[in-house]
Amino acid sequence: MNPRSPTGPLAGLLLAAGLGLAAVGSADDGIVVPAGGALTRALDNREAFTRPAPNLTPQELRDFNFGNRIFNTNWAVAPGSVDAFDGLGPLFNRVSCSGCHLRDGRGRPPVEGEDELLSMLVRVSVPGVDEHGGPRPHPTYGDQISDRGIPGVPAEARVRIAWREVPGTYPDGTPYSLRAPDVHLEDFAYGDPGTLLISPRVAPAMPGMGLLEAIPEADILAREDPDDRDGDGISGRANRVWNPVSGRIEPGRFGWKANAATVLAQSAAAAHGDMGLSSRIFPDENCGAGQDACAAAMRGDAPDLRDAHLDKLVFYMQVLAVPARRSGDAGKNARGEQLFARIGCAACHVPLQRTSEDAVPHHVAGQAFMPYTDLLLHDMGEGLADGRPDFAASGSEWRTAPLWGLGLVPTTNGHSFYLHDGRARSLEEAILWHGGESAAAQQRFQQLSGEERAALLSFLESL
Repeated sequence: MNPRSPTGPLAGLLLAAGLGLAAVGSADDGIVVPAGGALTRALDNREAFTRPAPNLTPQELRDFNFGNRIFNTNWAVAPGSVDAFDGLGPLFNRVSCSGCHLRDGRGRPPVEGEDELLSMLVRVSVPGVDEHGGPRPHPTYGDQISDRGIPGVPAEARVRIAWREVPGTYPDGTPYSLRAPDVHLEDFAYGDPGTLLISPRVAPAMPGMGLLEAIPEADILAREDPDDRDGDGISGRANRVWNPVSGRIEPGRFGWKANAATVLAQSAAAAHGDMGLSSRIFPDENCGAGQDACAAAMRGDAPDLRDAHLDKLVFYMQVLAVPARRSGDAGKNARGEQLFARIGCAACHVPLQRTSEDAVPHHVAGQAFMPYTDLLLHDMGEGLADGRPDFAASGSEWRTAPLWGLGLVPTTNGHSFYLHDGRARSLEEAILWHGGESAAAQQRFQQLSGEERAALLSFLESL
């Protein structure tokens, strides 16, 4: 039986009456699964993404709180008054993790009146691959544009985003309009970069990363169907990425193109690329060729991010609680959930996953949970393509984004912008942007009645 098919074991997915619970599997198997398994908390306020798993010991809670402090610390230029938290830059995007992941939530593109990126960045590379098969960084500008620098070190460039409207009409005559970004890089401080491959990215939400990390590799790979042998139009495949921690190629799990294999690798890379913090994983400063002021900048103690602090930061992210699903209009949401499966959304946004029994930390071991992702790459069509390959991911392939917590983004982060670059101004627009492998499901969504579309969207908002 095809494990990705909505006609398989998950076809019996039904909304239960309890807060945050859903019956999973056949309708009579009696299994009840909270959104984040044992890491679920029934929260629906602005702090819904920030809370620890409910099963921490007092010592673990202290470690979580220290990791939270590191996540929210505004790092200082070295030498600073607190040497444990200096070493910012010399080139950087934000001064803290929370600068992009506000309250551990989702970032957004600039809105009217803003002339800088506040919780997003722009990935860059040049044609070709690096020694590990990943994107080939520009010799001067690296793999992302640092739009800030410490005193005396010029920022690499300025980013400006313009929007153009893309009109459309439902089969029933209802009009809609999407928007597409045009990204402009200006005022390069270190010379003309020549040809650049560009990809704007907003910060993703943080909860549940430990659970996703704990899904057995075999379970992820079992869902691959790169040649679409079953003929369902879905040909997902895992990204194969270099893990600098293990020193080998592994399936990617994190990032918009699944280009990081573990929470540790993702965290260390973000600290290095976004804040310029060296660590045991990335010991060198993030200065490119010809960036003399960057190379000459004063250094603090190395590494900037101490081993114990990095480990607590990783633990913090591994045990962030997942917000429970809200019941809302249970009947409407149940109908929307059935439509979600019927039109094919669940083929990629797989509801149920399980973690291995020996996963670390033990809090995430042996859990059944509902992230609505297969963690695989899927071709999303030219409309969403950035043209920038990332390891095995082509310029039009993206990892299936988890959907848990989706309806809480307006509450936690004060906006309703979705997809990798925040172009979608609503969940409806996000669905309408789906193309490629998801085009058939998107077309079935368009063919639903207005009442059915509203039910499906209500279900998504309940997650």
